Order: sequence, then C-alpha cells, then structure tokens
Amino acid sequence: MSRDNHPPQRGSLFIVSAPSGAGKTSLIKALLETLEGITVSVSHTTRAPRPGEQNAVHYHFVDQDTFLAMQAQGQFLEHAKVFDNYYGTSKTALDDTLNQGLDVILEIDWQGARQVRQQFAETLSIFILPPSKQTLLQRLTGRGQDDEAVIARRMQEAVNEISHYGEFDYLVVNDDFDLALQQISAIVTASRLRLPRQQSLNQPLLLDLLQ
Repeated sequence: MSRDNHPPQRGSLFIVSAPSGAGKTSLIKALLETLEGITVSVSHTTRAPRPGEQNAVHYHFVDQDTFLAMQAQGQFLEHAKVFDNYYGTSKTALDDTLNQGLDVILEIDWQGARQVRQQFAETLSIFILPPSKQTLLQRLTGRGQDDEAVIARRMQEAVNEISHYGEFDYLVVNDDFDLALQQISAIVTASRLRLPRQQSLNQPLLLDLLQ
C-alpha cells in the first residue's frame, strides 16, 4: 500500500561524542556513506578552518561577535566553549532537517549533549572511546598539526571528556574501525524499527491487516 501521500515521518536525533583523536569524525563520515536518510548537523564555530575544511560543509565559520549575537538571540539549541573557541547548533536548521524525515547526527561534546538532552527527550546518544590512552596519544600526534603543548592540553581534555561517558546511551570502542562502524550503524537501524516510528510509517498496512 502506497505511503506517498503521507507527510514524511520526523527524523530522529543522534548525539555522537568522543575525545579528540578517538576517530569520531571518520566514523561519522563512513556512516553517512553507508546509510541513507541520515545527515550530520553543521555547527557554527569561531575557530579557524583547518586545512581542507570548507565553510557551510564542515562548519559555519563565524567571528566571535557574530556567534555571541546569535547566542544572545537564543538561536542555538546548544553551545559550548572548547579550546578557547565557541561551538553551537542552530535550532532552526536542525528542526527543518528533522521535519524533512532525515535522521540527524550532532557531533558535539558532553556539555552540548547535556543541553540537547534537556530539550530533546527522545535523543539517542553514543560515546566513542579509543582502545587505549597510548593509541589516543598516537592519533593526536599523528595529525602533525599541533605542537607538544597543544597535544598535552588535548590529552588532558580527553580525560575530562571520557569521564562523562556514563551520561550516554551507548558506548562504542573504536579499536577495529569496521566493527565500530557496524555497531553505530546497528544503533541507528534499531532506532528506526522502534514502534512509534514504524507504527506511523505503516499505519495503512496495519489498518488493512487488522480489518
């Protein structure tokens, strides 16, 4: 039975958090290439673009005055200051995407995750761990973009980030990349099969079967 005349079912919101160097960005990129109907929210930030990053693709890069003005106007669902830079998620942009029926990933830290959960009770949150502290250090050093002082600071911040793992719904260890990707994909797929979503999507079928 066709469902073409029905409005799209509102998408689900996923939070993915991890310490810097845990492989979160690579896993999300691979997930978007693997699953249909899911996208990543593009945050606003005051930090400078890294090599290869594009405005409005990886982040909306804005100056601090612009960011603080948006914050004062209540335009952000969540916002945080990390490593002397501000990050925030636009309420309007997120809502528009969810209403199109797309699932959305928020790639944010524990502070932002806490803010979002207070406003979106149905949010599912995933925390990604590195397999060891040594591996984490190797990944941070391997970027070749930061000096020793910055790396030491990021390692210290990583320990703080990891200490909040208990606030999340799911925990994934990124030791074997393919396995970690399968696990995150399974979380998203399982969420799509929950009763409220499937009941809405299959209402004509259910009515027909129960007649």
